[in-house]
Amino acid sequence: MSTSTILYIIIAGIIALSLALFLYNYKPNSKQKLNLLFVFLRFITIFSVLLLIINPKFEHINFYSEKPNLIVAVDNSASIKNLNQDKNALNFISTISNSSEISKKFDVEYYTFGNSLKVSDSISFSENETNFDDLFNQLSQVYKNAIAPMLLVTDGNQTIGNDYQYTATKYKQPIYTVILGDTTTYTDLSIQQLNVNKYAFLKNEFPVECIVAYNGDDNISTNFQVHSGKSLLYSQTINFTKSNNSKIINFNLPANAVGVFSYKATITPELNEKNKENNTKAFAIEVIDQKTNIAIVSDFLHPDLGVFKKCIESNEQHTSTILKPAEVLSQINGFQLFILYQPNNTFRKLIEILEVEKKNKFIVISTQTDLNFLNSVNQNYKLEITNQKEDYLATLNTNYAPFLVDDINFESFPPLQSNFSSLSFSIPYETILFKKVRNLLTDQPLLATFEFNGRREALLLGENIWRWRAQSFLNSKSFEEFDDFFSKIIQYLSSNHKKSRLNLEYESFYNGTNGVNFKAEYFDKNYEFDARASLVIKVKDSILKEEKVFPFILKNNIYQVDLSSLQPSDYYFTVSNIAENISKSGNFKILEYNVEQQFLNAHVTKLGQIATNSSGKAYFIANTNSVINDLLNDNRYQSIQKENKNIIPLVDWKYLLFLIVISLSIEWFLRKYNGLI
Repeated sequence: MSTSTILYIIIAGIIALSLALFLYNYKPNSKQKLNLLFVFLRFITIFSVLLLIINPKFEHINFYSEKPNLIVAVDNSASIKNLNQDKNALNFISTISNSSEISKKFDVEYYTFGNSLKVSDSISFSENETNFDDLFNQLSQVYKNAIAPMLLVTDGNQTIGNDYQYTATKYKQPIYTVILGDTTTYTDLSIQQLNVNKYAFLKNEFPVECIVAYNGDDNISTNFQVHSGKSLLYSQTINFTKSNNSKIINFNLPANAVGVFSYKATITPELNEKNKENNTKAFAIEVIDQKTNIAIVSDFLHPDLGVFKKCIESNEQHTSTILKPAEVLSQINGFQLFILYQPNNTFRKLIEILEVEKKNKFIVISTQTDLNFLNSVNQNYKLEITNQKEDYLATLNTNYAPFLVDDINFESFPPLQSNFSSLSFSIPYETILFKKVRNLLTDQPLLATFEFNGRREALLLGENIWRWRAQSFLNSKSFEEFDDFFSKIIQYLSSNHKKSRLNLEYESFYNGTNGVNFKAEYFDKNYEFDARASLVIKVKDSILKEEKVFPFILKNNIYQVDLSSLQPSDYYFTVSNIAENISKSGNFKILEYNVEQQFLNAHVTKLGQIATNSSGKAYFIANTNSVINDLLNDNRYQSIQKENKNIIPLVDWKYLLFLIVISLSIEWFLRKYNGLI
């Protein structure tokens, strides 16, 4: 409390006492024996009111000790159990949690990681992936301003994410790695990698590349085989030595029928092999009848043309060719879709032929488009002709009905440049993306599709879409999201199936049980997105004949269901709406593969490196006592005494108001009782 505030309180006391004496010493008809009590009560009232006006502030200081954090991050993946280290890990966690000295010195917090990071001390060692990247990224944010050494209990075998040897540097705290496993070298044959395309074409052969490896000292001979069901499709004898311990096998397999086909590559294990799970690898391929050929037609060069080609050919079912308008005239029947980039009068003959042949088109309209020409050659829409240019941002229409569109963060994409004009349709159309001018959302389409007279067409009203693909890469560290979005447009335009109220998105086959996800969109009779639908998927195992039903969950205007709990097999499915008689059926395959079963040893070198780089230390699981002793004796981890200062204003003290009410009430009662009122 400051000196001036104390002075004000003294002055307030003098004023309150003076007023109280004045009111009762000179008040007529007062009873002298009660004057002193009345003076006291009135003094209390006036002084309390003046204190509320002055509102002095009081400091309350509370001292407390803050212990450093100890982060115990436990690898919850299946590889721990596969290496027979699950009991060792649980015993170590139990030792840490039961140590009174550790609890006294640290605030211990437990995390598990596998597919993702979780705050938990429940450990099952059942997760099918190990993501160190997620572990270090999240915890580096949570504990960036705290003392928080980490006990990392793991075998060090990573299956997804960026290499943790580098991402561990984000965690600016000492890391103590507790290694589950040993450095013993075992004789092992393994299929390390198998490369194959997702699609093949009927009556062709598709290439397969397989990398096999050997770990051992003896010279051995083994057999590599590929089966489809009980049929042997390929066989090769392979010889290994200690120095010549890896082989790359290249071969071709026939694609004789349309559909999804699964295969199993096997390398014959040695008798004394410890891990035989990595001797087999399943793979699948979808055989399709033909590719979709797309013509990209432009009268001038532009970076967008290259982006269109890359996006199209990211899907193995599609191929594209960049041509000039005159060059494509003799090849009309060789293409299923035509992308017309900013057409002008040189496109007249081509557009006339496409109209007669009822070919599907994707037209890009922007600053170099001849709008007069475009208006003259079609009757379905008209563009206002102006000489002004404008930059348009994109906003997703969540009620777009023809096919599923994921929001790939369109709001973050840079603007496309186009003419400042409006577009009017004479037929029904669907908007995928709306135009947004700065912060003003319009009802004008930036990207739209329509169906008319047995054909489909799309309009994109802007150029420099190459910037979108670049921004998508910055957002997600991959071109995949944007290429998938563009591929869906191409897939829609290259077919002529009727619009459906129920749209599904899924894969024909999945590698392992991770990421078996289905997406669906459901629309009402007016083809507006219906968020009230009760969608379920009934899945039947074609081998075991078991049926399971899963409900879809609505998330970001898309219904989703996770089927990762299903075992590897062939499945038939039906997606339906409980309230209406609308459904879609199909089939998919889950291949048998668990990456966590491929490891033989702990990754000792890498775990030792991240411990050293972070000023921590690496231990084997047998050295539990050393871990605890080093943590307890490390002077870097000390409790910090902190003070918490609270400034409390007097106006918040409710008892003072109560005191004013009591003093006034007693004064009034005494005066009333003694007939002074």
